[in-house]
Amino acid sequence: MAGSTLFRWLFLLLAIVSLAAADSGSGEAETTVPGQIRLSCGASASATDGDGRAWDGDAVSTFAPSVTGVAADATYQDPSLPSPVPYMTARVFSSSYTYSFPVKPGRVFLRLYFYPSAYGNLGAAAAAAADALFGVTAGGITLLRDFNASQTALAVGYAYIVREFSLNVSSGATSLNVTFAPSPRGAPGHGSHHYAFVNGIEVVPTPDMFTTPVPAFANGGCPNPMPLRADTAFQTMYRLNVGGEAITPRDDAGGFYRTWDNDAPYIFGAAFGVTFAKDSNVSVRYNPPSVPKYAAPEGVYATARSMGPNAQINLNYNLTWILPVDAGFYYLLRFHFCEIQYPITKVNQRSFFIYINNQTAQSQMDVIVWSGGIGRAVYTDYLVVTAGSGQMDLRVALHPDLSSRPEYFDAILNGLEVFKLHKYGTHSLAGPNPPIPLKQVISTVDGSRSESRKKSVVCAAVGGVAAGCFLAVLVTFLVAWAVRRRQRKAAAEKPADGLLGPTKGSALYDPVQK
Repeated sequence: MAGSTLFRWLFLLLAIVSLAAADSGSGEAETTVPGQIRLSCGASASATDGDGRAWDGDAVSTFAPSVTGVAADATYQDPSLPSPVPYMTARVFSSSYTYSFPVKPGRVFLRLYFYPSAYGNLGAAAAAAADALFGVTAGGITLLRDFNASQTALAVGYAYIVREFSLNVSSGATSLNVTFAPSPRGAPGHGSHHYAFVNGIEVVPTPDMFTTPVPAFANGGCPNPMPLRADTAFQTMYRLNVGGEAITPRDDAGGFYRTWDNDAPYIFGAAFGVTFAKDSNVSVRYNPPSVPKYAAPEGVYATARSMGPNAQINLNYNLTWILPVDAGFYYLLRFHFCEIQYPITKVNQRSFFIYINNQTAQSQMDVIVWSGGIGRAVYTDYLVVTAGSGQMDLRVALHPDLSSRPEYFDAILNGLEVFKLHKYGTHSLAGPNPPIPLKQVISTVDGSRSESRKKSVVCAAVGGVAAGCFLAVLVTFLVAWAVRRRQRKAAAEKPADGLLGPTKGSALYDPVQK
């Protein structure tokens, strides 16, 4: 215990010295990153979206030389669309086509925009965009395979889909080629021909946001440092402003135009804790270079969710988020923290566990120790591996850690990001299309909903037999859940399918693998 206390104080002293040096330096300018490209596919002229960003039409763009396919206009504008641009036009392909974007070596965000609606000027291919089945590759990585945007939209309850990837452009490369290719053969319900389509493409250069700090490998309670390869490709699965409202691309930090969704729809059960904002006399401060201003916008660190003020209640539950992901991949989880309310100003006032998939990722998580004081932003990274195929639930939970006898039995979180890593053996990020639930149930945990992505729901009248049917479905679900849980537990120590078995000297070495 004495050694642990000494380590805490030494960590705090080093953090304070680092922060003092950072405060003495000049601040970072909030500017739009140069070299950004936005292409409104199917459009013949430039237009501006709701966030004030200019999009070039691909019909006249140098990034789409000799563009093929059909330019199509959507016949219906869903009310949940954040802007008509780039969603109301699409480029539909019956054969493979490649866009080529000039880029410099380094990392870029590649965002693909899809609106699976009806398009009225496609003639015989009128249903192409709604029933398209296709793949997308970029920079040598398979991003999507047999992707069905319509099914995906129905499964998640959104009218539109945005897929964001972070790709590393290798040294010497001068362009990023993005290829859309219809799936090669027919499938039940799709006829004999497949199509590919896209509404918008966005390329945003970024610094390397992922390989530093070195994440800790958290599966099995073994928080060993796990370096990531510089050429790793990532897919953004979730980016959540925990305890706060959704943050639109216009209000993101660093000029990267990321979207931060409200976390409420992902809270497990009714134990959703309490949300709060920073005290008026607290200022959010970053700590570059370890926590640069572009790590997350101030709005993420200025709000939080905690377990609540009742210590006895907090000891009897976990504050839990359920996040559906593709099984069989590694995932990088980034936790954003900032103590923003008094009286939490000292070491060992609040200490808690971080659990990922029911495994301890971090014990004695004391935000003051990690950040250096109230109002100081910090984040921590953890790497987990999942087994199997199809979809699974990624569980993130917080619980008080009493081992150091903290003053308050509580936990806090400000933001959470989840990134999928590509499989090195197959150079793929592609996962299956999500299954469409029998019934989409929307629960707004604390009365809030992400304004950037509102769900469209169809309500139907239910007869008197609904109660009996619901009971039968519930029993069936519980039995299936129990069987599935046993299968996952049995496979918990198996490596993710398709991943290379790293050696001790290489990146992504997994000490659990045999």
